[in-house]
Amino acid sequence: MSVVGLDVGNENCIVGVARQRGIDVVLNDESKRETPAMVSFSEKQRFLGTAAAASATMNPRNTVSQIKRLIGRRFADPEVQKDLQLLPFNVTEAADGTCLIHVRYLGEVKAFTPTQILGMVLSNLKTIAETNLGTHVVDCVIGIPVYFSDLQRRAYLDAASIAGLHPLRLMHETTATALAYGIYKTDLPEGDPVHVAFVDVGHASTQVCIVAFKKGQLKILGTGFDASLGGRDFDELLYIHFASTFKEEYKIDVRSNPKASLRLRGACEKVKKILSANAVAPISIECLMDEKDVKGMIKREDFEQLAAPLLNRFKSPLEKALVESKIPLEKINSVEVVGSGSRIPAILRILASFFNKEPGRTLNASECIARGCALQCAMLSPTFKVRDFEVQDSFPFPIALSWKGPAPESEDDNPNSIVFVKGNLIPSTKMLTFFRSGTFAIDVMYADTSELPAGVGPKISTFTIGPFTPTRSEKAKIKVKIRLNLHGIVSVESATMVEEEEVEVPVTKEPTAMETDKEDDKGDVPMEEGDAKVESAEGTDNGAPPMEEPVETQKAEPVKKKKTKRTDVPVTETVPCGLPPAELQKAVEKEYEYALQDRVMEETKDRKNAVEAYVYDMRNKLYEKLHDYVTDFEKEELTAKLQQTEDWLYEEGEDEIKSVYVAKLAELKKLGDPIEERQREEENRAPSVNTLLYCINSFREAALSKDPKFDHIDPVEKEKVVVECNKAEEWLRDKKHQQDGLARSVNPVLLSADIKKKAEVLDRYGRSCFPLAE
Repeated sequence: MSVVGLDVGNENCIVGVARQRGIDVVLNDESKRETPAMVSFSEKQRFLGTAAAASATMNPRNTVSQIKRLIGRRFADPEVQKDLQLLPFNVTEAADGTCLIHVRYLGEVKAFTPTQILGMVLSNLKTIAETNLGTHVVDCVIGIPVYFSDLQRRAYLDAASIAGLHPLRLMHETTATALAYGIYKTDLPEGDPVHVAFVDVGHASTQVCIVAFKKGQLKILGTGFDASLGGRDFDELLYIHFASTFKEEYKIDVRSNPKASLRLRGACEKVKKILSANAVAPISIECLMDEKDVKGMIKREDFEQLAAPLLNRFKSPLEKALVESKIPLEKINSVEVVGSGSRIPAILRILASFFNKEPGRTLNASECIARGCALQCAMLSPTFKVRDFEVQDSFPFPIALSWKGPAPESEDDNPNSIVFVKGNLIPSTKMLTFFRSGTFAIDVMYADTSELPAGVGPKISTFTIGPFTPTRSEKAKIKVKIRLNLHGIVSVESATMVEEEEVEVPVTKEPTAMETDKEDDKGDVPMEEGDAKVESAEGTDNGAPPMEEPVETQKAEPVKKKKTKRTDVPVTETVPCGLPPAELQKAVEKEYEYALQDRVMEETKDRKNAVEAYVYDMRNKLYEKLHDYVTDFEKEELTAKLQQTEDWLYEEGEDEIKSVYVAKLAELKKLGDPIEERQREEENRAPSVNTLLYCINSFREAALSKDPKFDHIDPVEKEKVVVECNKAEEWLRDKKHQQDGLARSVNPVLLSADIKKKAEVLDRYGRSCFPLAE
């Protein structure tokens, strides 16, 4: 069973795996620990991860990035519209109001949902994990932002299904960070907890949580977030600043050119990193646009002045998390800062000022989420034994239910009943009881829209309970089990119709036990709520029979008992903008087709590269290593064929199918293999000859030896061994004489394979007739 933790960031992804020695971050094919969360589409195939990032500059409109900002969100969302201004690819509104991404792929324009794109990203991460683990990966834990809505969480699960993954849990990124921090602490107290504030400044968002640590336990006390405040916002400030500067100085409008904008944003990100450690940072880009080289410079103080509006927003999530935790500021023992955007000095000063203590960097700022997710996966997996450590996570939004009675404007209407309060533990289950005469619906919604990120609607889903038909009364008693699961998704686990009916049970009594029964049967026996109540009836006393008559049993009146009947009621879920099962299955099949196409193209490129490599390698060998083993005619013929193949590769053979390249390579090897075989034969001939001579001399010497230890062997057998040794020696002498008379450029007559075979035959014969001492 795989134990994998996935940190799917807005910019980069990291894969953590659990091994016997601990948690490791695995490397991708380019030996890097971080893999870009990108998918690039071309005329023939997709490129994922690092390969996609490499083609982003040349193919920006068909390279999809920052998919985390679009997943599970509506196209009309103001935040989505703001994000789309930064993204070069084309996005339109789908029929259900969500986003639809348009790219050119396989010679035509195709539309993909953000869920499909995320599935491709996860599929690449799965491949990276499988390559490193050497086994099939299915189970995993995926990190998600704490502010994700129900629809976004469902979209992540759908994307995981498309990639062939089974998430054991969608884990809040702040909780994963806290787990990676606390599980290794051996000095945690058993009494009063240690309070730690975690601040995660990511690429596109900022999350804060206050955590209470005890020995073997962590508990999330409060969370805060700004879903649109991250490192990329500081990059964008620099981009706008330099774009305006270059427009004035160099008369170029970078914003009008997607490729130039992409290059400038990349350079601005480097400038931001330089300013984290230096007071001044230069920028220089060759041939940015219109064949113009640009350069500039910015001071850290000027950058911080530009970023003042962003920096002022950092206090809000800090204050929100502190208020929600109900912990005084002075009881925060330490502050840990993580995330790719956490290295900006101005942010660190804000944190130090707010908490009155310097923030620490105990954790790896980029890898802590993946490590925490891998730890959680190990805890949920039976494969690993992990130190007992309880994780008490909480849900950041209050969840309410709404339902209507059987009649319009019924007294049973409930417009808004909070079932899971803000900060409710994950997972959690609640049981609700309804009295209904027929099918009814329950709406699940967020109770307080002011707590939600911008653009998230209050409606989550609708559960239709039924159909069912009451059989004992006008209204049936329906028990509905509502669950807030490990993923932070609200679901109806079951709906049961509970009915009670009275049944008569005949009771046979002995006369001598009549009075005892009457005493024991009086009264009702109360059971737990929802179970039947056992009711009893007194029997009638007809008097004791005369002693002289035979003792007979007497029938009492039947006892009436209540029997509980439970019937499962069907539940149907409707999720606005959710992916129907049929569409999900179709997306899974499509991903398989795309992956197969990628594999075919990779194999085709490998075969093409093999042809190209053979051309260059053989051409060099003909003038160096194989110079003595080829005739002038063969050399001329093969050289011409190599040149012809090289010209074909860069002209009409530039874009062929796999089988054509395989045939081309076979055609070349038909000419080249005999030449290489001559060279290999000469290299292998001497060792093979020495082996055969050793075998001949050893057996012949033993057969002619007068050693007493061989006296028990029949002389006739000894003679046979000598004869076979002489035959082998004569065969070798003749073949070697022939070979010595041949030039190196002629196919050999003394082959190493024949020599080895002759040695094996002699060895078997000699050992069967004459056991040779080791």
